[in-house]
Amino acid sequence: MTGQFMKATYKDVKADLLSKITKGEWGPGDLVPNEVDLAATYGCARATVNRAMRELADDGIIERRRKAGTRVRMTPIRQARFDIPVVRDEIEERGAAYRYSLVKRSVEPAPDWLRARLNLRPEGMALHLVCMHYADSVPYEHEDRWINLDALPQAEEIDFTQDRPSEWLLATVPFSKVEISLSAELADQRLTDYLACAIGDPVFTIERSTWWEGKAVTYVRLTYRPGHRLTTQY
Repeated sequence: MTGQFMKATYKDVKADLLSKITKGEWGPGDLVPNEVDLAATYGCARATVNRAMRELADDGIIERRRKAGTRVRMTPIRQARFDIPVVRDEIEERGAAYRYSLVKRSVEPAPDWLRARLNLRPEGMALHLVCMHYADSVPYEHEDRWINLDALPQAEEIDFTQDRPSEWLLATVPFSKVEISLSAELADQRLTDYLACAIGDPVFTIERSTWWEGKAVTYVRLTYRPGHRLTTQY
């Protein structure tokens, strides 16, 4: 696969790196090329390679150490992990037609709760996005997202009427830390209007914050209508 295409996805890169390890081209303890060299090899952005490497590290296949580089683990480990999914992929993999709608876009001073949660500076500005994702025209996911413009000022130039926030973020900036909270809640009037459910219906909520090299990038609250099921891999 290496060198055969110019726009590799992170899945392409991950699969090729894993193939080299499982076939013994890179053995236990071997040093893996750095991200810059791999990006040049695969003809992709460094962020694409970074995501592939992160997933291999999360899978327990490689071990990444600052200044010491990345090596194939002597003894691979397995551990539970959560991916950052792409909702369009989730919906299309179910055989449904995907549709996206931007409900709100505004640049605002970061509210107190967000500054406290992400340790933002008092005068920090944030891009606030509210979006809906549909499966076969049925509400699937309500997305309420804040992007820290100190960390990602270029986000202010994107109108997000066509670009979906999660996909744009994953393609634009890697993440070095993720915090995820899962909860069951009751739908309020605001959510019933979006999710076509009744007030008090149980809804599933995911809150996720991501950082890159110590700086908060985004906080998102994702809410799903009754009956949603989350599946992860380990």
